Amino acid sequence: MKERKRLKSWQGWVLFISAMVAVFCLGLLAASITERRAEVRSIFANKKVEIAPMEARNALFQSNYPREYETWLQTADTSFVSEFNGNKFVDVLAQRPEMVVFWAGYAFSREYGSPRGHYYAIHDMLHTLRTGSPGVDGMDDIQPSTCWVCKSPDVPRMMQAIGIGEFYQKKWSEMGSEIVNPIGCADCHDTETMDLRISRPALIEAFERMGKDITKATHQEMRSLVCAQCHVEYYFYKENKYLTFPWDKGTTMEDVEKYFDEIEYYDYIHAISKAPILKAQHPDYEIAQLGIHAQRGVACADCHMPYMSQGGVKFSDHHIQSPLNYIDRTCQTCHRESEEVLRQNVYDRQRMANEIRNKLEKELAAAHIEAKFAWDKGATEEIMKPVLQYIRQAQWRWDYGVASHGASFHAPQEVTRILSNGLERALQARLAISKVLANLGFTGDVPMPDISTKEKAQRYIGLNPEELHANKKKFLDVVVPEWIEKAKQQKRI
Repeated sequence: MKERKRLKSWQGWVLFISAMVAVFCLGLLAASITERRAEVRSIFANKKVEIAPMEARNALFQSNYPREYETWLQTADTSFVSEFNGNKFVDVLAQRPEMVVFWAGYAFSREYGSPRGHYYAIHDMLHTLRTGSPGVDGMDDIQPSTCWVCKSPDVPRMMQAIGIGEFYQKKWSEMGSEIVNPIGCADCHDTETMDLRISRPALIEAFERMGKDITKATHQEMRSLVCAQCHVEYYFYKENKYLTFPWDKGTTMEDVEKYFDEIEYYDYIHAISKAPILKAQHPDYEIAQLGIHAQRGVACADCHMPYMSQGGVKFSDHHIQSPLNYIDRTCQTCHRESEEVLRQNVYDRQRMANEIRNKLEKELAAAHIEAKFAWDKGATEEIMKPVLQYIRQAQWRWDYGVASHGASFHAPQEVTRILSNGLERALQARLAISKVLANLGFTGDVPMPDISTKEKAQRYIGLNPEELHANKKKFLDVVVPEWIEKAKQQKRI
């Protein structure tokens, strides 16, 4: 038998030291895990404030959850700027006046700005021209109370107090002194356990109609579903303004369009072209689910609320914003490329989508204007029917792609496909209009109005910008202070 080789003395020492280092590291890991668990337990065991069910005042959560609260406060920061948007308010109608024409006859033609952080949800709702100026010089509400649904944790509180259907049927201004706290803790968390929860009934109802049980969702799925309460496509039933997600046939753009077509739904009749228009809201969740990240199990919170550690405690950063503002904690947790490379990858996708979007906006604006010209020339409803269908389809595809925040990154192939289909239908609409005009004896170029600025476009569709702003100023100076004072007296804020 061969004699077994013995380890040399230095080899033995190497093995001994390696084993000791491994044991030491495992000890540190175990201590860290124990410490973290202890700290987490102490957070819930040593609550400084008892928080009532349905509590909407975000500041009351600060004592118990200081890390999450402090990062949530940072949603007030509007300093982040990227090549496409950021978190600062930008007047999008001033940038792209064609959008005023798209929404002729609808409140979005009055004002449409880029979104800011959750901290500003109530402020921006009060200041936008889309909600009108109720209580000023006889101005009536132009919106139902349903418009408050995604703006505040006061909403589920009021739904519980007066009933879901009753809440939807009230006027927007009737809730002015009740809906006062911006999007915050109770929108996504059970106030007692801080477990993620669905606080808006529309999402639960949509799942039920699809034969799904949302209570069976995993924690990782919930880290997207709490966002899907609001960042989705929705509409209001015309009869009772009941908030509904049109997912009964599926959640793709075509599925939702088919749903609306079958019930002959439209948000408004276009004031210029007379097309029955579908107004897309913000189908962020639906489009994101078609992208590679969601398909690989990445949740919304993984990128928009990445985990961070502080004082030995791991928690989600509640400064909800663009992942491009902290690439080291978002993209680079999975990707090894440099920040600059990753940022440019995002910009490249956005540029390609916007190239098609810009072409579509030019063609769609022209289609609306040319349709009006055809009506003025004596076109009949029968001959204009296919034209209006093309316009409806083109604008739905444009809006579905544009209204979804981050769509060109979440699912670049899908949003490019949608916008390309919209461009094709806008061109089809213009071709059909030219045939209508030829049958009416007109073969020249349709004269185009000057819509080179937001104000010019608004006057073209019949709006008076100065009057809108004057009424809004009276509303903010007179009515809103009364709401705030009443809310303070009721200890709502």
